[in-house]
Amino acid sequence: MRFDLKQIVTASMVLFAVIDILGSVPIIISLRKKVGHIQSEKASIVAASIMVAFLFVGERILNLIGIDVNSFAVAGAFVIFFLAIEMILGITLYKDDQPESASVVPIAFPLIAGAGTMTSILSLRAEYEVQNIVVAIVVNIIFVYLVLKSSSRIERFLGKNGLNIIRKVFGVILLAIAVKLFATNINQLILK
Repeated sequence: MRFDLKQIVTASMVLFAVIDILGSVPIIISLRKKVGHIQSEKASIVAASIMVAFLFVGERILNLIGIDVNSFAVAGAFVIFFLAIEMILGITLYKDDQPESASVVPIAFPLIAGAGTMTSILSLRAEYEVQNIVVAIVVNIIFVYLVLKSSSRIERFLGKNGLNIIRKVFGVILLAIAVKLFATNINQLILK
């Protein structure tokens, strides 16, 4: 078992870009307004657990239930697409009967540990040592926790107009990610 700083840094950067927690701040703030409270610790621990579990057994679980990574990614693209539509149009699609918290769904999954993250983890697994990927996951989860914990401060700093602008811009970016994820993986499914 050998820790490699270069692998840890690269894997951390890949996961940071895919998780895009800073881009998710407007979603987190709107979910907090909707449900009243987000348990940062719970969301972070659940997301970390999902990611580490998926690192070790992800492909086997998907194969066991007859789903390949591409189908999983296409499903994730739809979830991301609808979150983006909510952000851009200012409408509410995600409804829950009196939700107590949005900590697990949709924050831990699919916002943090979503299809893009899972697919990236499987890709990283093919190239890097498992322990380095685990360290990269922990580094990202610490950052995610800090962002979740300070979302109200971020909201105060940006103000209502700043948040609306960022929300729409990141909605479009999220929509583009969803389209790219869908296009890449639907091609793989069609070619099979």
